[in-house]
Amino acid sequence: MSNCIFCEIVRNKMKAQIIYEDDNYLAFHDINPQAPVHFLVIPKKHLENVLDADLKMLGDLFNLAVREAEKIGLSRDGFRTVINCGRHAGQSVNHLHIHVMGGRWFSWPPG
Repeated sequence: MSNCIFCEIVRNKMKAQIIYEDDNYLAFHDINPQAPVHFLVIPKKHLENVLDADLKMLGDLFNLAVREAEKIGLSRDGFRTVINCGRHAGQSVNHLHIHVMGGRWFSWPPG
């Protein structure tokens, strides 16, 4: 999608601090972090939100999120994964993405 910031990152038209990339997926640090560690995991294919994803893609995204969280050392104290779906949930970029956050205590319920 031409006006999607994440698609711009995928096409290397916009800079991002990438921590993982393969043919189908990308992980990069959030530009507005909400925790000491905050990165995003996205499919390179543009999907608006989680409702557009199939089970394989969701599994791949979560596997990547967990693997990268473990590499960074977040599995020791824990981390939070979040997928916002739609504007009422706080989705600000209409491209499916998983937030992975850690390095601090989180409260419950969120937001």
